[in-house]
Amino acid sequence: MKKAGDTAALALAAKMERLNKKIAQRAKNKPVKPLKPQERKVIKLPVWPEFARGVPNSILRSALFGIVRRGRRAYLERKQVAAVDGIKIIFSGPQLDQADLDVWEQCLHISRSNNLGNKIYFTAHSFLKGINRGTGKSQHEWLKGAFARLSTSAVEIADGKKAYFGAMIYGGARDDQTGKYFIEINPKIMALYGHDSWTGIEFEQRLALKSQPLAQWLHGFYSTHAKPYPYKVSTIKELCGSESKQLKHFKEQLKKAIAQVSGVTGWKIWIDDKDLLHVEK
Repeated sequence: MKKAGDTAALALAAKMERLNKKIAQRAKNKPVKPLKPQERKVIKLPVWPEFARGVPNSILRSALFGIVRRGRRAYLERKQVAAVDGIKIIFSGPQLDQADLDVWEQCLHISRSNNLGNKIYFTAHSFLKGINRGTGKSQHEWLKGAFARLSTSAVEIADGKKAYFGAMIYGGARDDQTGKYFIEINPKIMALYGHDSWTGIEFEQRLALKSQPLAQWLHGFYSTHAKPYPYKVSTIKELCGSESKQLKHFKEQLKKAIAQVSGVTGWKIWIDDKDLLHVEK
């Protein structure tokens, strides 16, 4: 003989079974609405003209792209590189130089009209021409090395307001038969592009200083200052990442470099008797 509790349980089970059948039937008859593709947020670099290159001030006011001697590069592991007060940069990877900065600036330049994170296509030939390089085999090999350094470098950059950490470029791919490339820029690099935290570098002036890394560094550094104030020669030595062992040797190099920068820009640059570097634009 069934107990009252068993009867109630059987009745509830039967009721649930009927309810589930109704739900299944309604779902079967109800048209399924197609899912809308997720809209991708548009993230673009600031606008700058063709003759300029837009670079974060935190990059130009540091030794991240420093004055590196020719030959084998040191590999740094989470090393804090020199920067002006208020900027902190921790770097891991092979040392980067001013030629690498040419490449990185060009990567940003050709990406500026596209949504960051999208693939940016170009040929090695056009890229090398864009940075005033030769287009022979050795230059193609050099470009491969530059892209490798930028994609394998890990950097943490904090400017007191926001911070970015990641590779200088995401990476990319190339076709060695056609010479075609694509690269991707991390959209999070926008953390370094506040309304007053980047500078449009006059690229023709920079190219005029080609193969003069200290002059190029000075040009970039002082381009970020509307009204430069004096810096000690020893401070400039540290900020540019110079590997000169003695300050007097660096000072001689600096005198040549400021003459080159002055000749290209028209800026008035001099070192006073207190070893302070002055720049008047």
